[in-house]
Amino acid sequence: MAEEAMPDLDHHTPIFRFAPSPNGVLHLGHALSALLNAKCAKATGGRLLLRMEDIDIGRCTPAFERSIVDDLTWLGLTWEEPVRRQSEHIDAYRAALDRLAALGLIYPAFLSRGEIKAQVKRASSNGQSWPHDPDGAPHYPMDERCLDPLDAQRRIAQGERHSLRLNMGKALSLLNAPLNWTEGADNATITADPAAWGDVILWRSDAPSSYHLSVVVDDALQGVTHVVRGRDLYHATSVHRLLQSLLGLPAPHYTHHRLILGSDGRKLSKSEGASGLGYLRALGTSPADIRVLLGL
Repeated sequence: MAEEAMPDLDHHTPIFRFAPSPNGVLHLGHALSALLNAKCAKATGGRLLLRMEDIDIGRCTPAFERSIVDDLTWLGLTWEEPVRRQSEHIDAYRAALDRLAALGLIYPAFLSRGEIKAQVKRASSNGQSWPHDPDGAPHYPMDERCLDPLDAQRRIAQGERHSLRLNMGKALSLLNAPLNWTEGADNATITADPAAWGDVILWRSDAPSSYHLSVVVDDALQGVTHVVRGRDLYHATSVHRLLQSLLGLPAPHYTHHRLILGSDGRKLSKSEGASGLGYLRALGTSPADIRVLLGL
């Protein structure tokens, strides 16, 4: 399949997107994000797109996608067709990965989570600190950045489980200027810090891409000008800005909205049935009630 072409855009028309993963039912946090995107699109005379981020083919199902569409329709939202499904655009992500590989920025990584954890534990026992990313996960060890290519290919050919990671140090060395993005209604300039994430995964062994890679490719190919999403993805924007810079992709305007928290004070998850829109609908909750619950 040929590489997808960038769209011919009317740059005066804002383009927003709501991009859930169909690996569970929508909850109140998703409703807030969807409604804010729709509100912003309406207020600016913009367009609203729906994207199914179903790159994790092991967990995403058509049944969950149908429930998402049903919930959004119940909320009164409309969007442009067709819906983009990541599972139908693997070649686009592979093309982006190949461009990064041509720059010498990609390497195969073979360590399991257990092996990474063991290295971190050994370093700690020796009094050494180990860097962690903004989500709290330890950085991947740098040892494999310089693996012999023939040895790496041999291990891959033998079926050894691996992922493909970005050499963060080398990627940052290619930048010609500091990275930043424009955030929120006040257009604040935020300095990006992709190094805080270490050597991020761009191609997983259990999925044909990673969130970081697929989301920046999708936003560019769909001409998205405004990304409105939860505060939990604020720091990930640093990685997205780096990939956009390396791949020559445009940078949308970002707004990271407040999160809806559960009774335990943590971000809602799809496993919490009490916050699921389908559950609330069954109790007789109306779309207007949902907006009140969300402070809209």
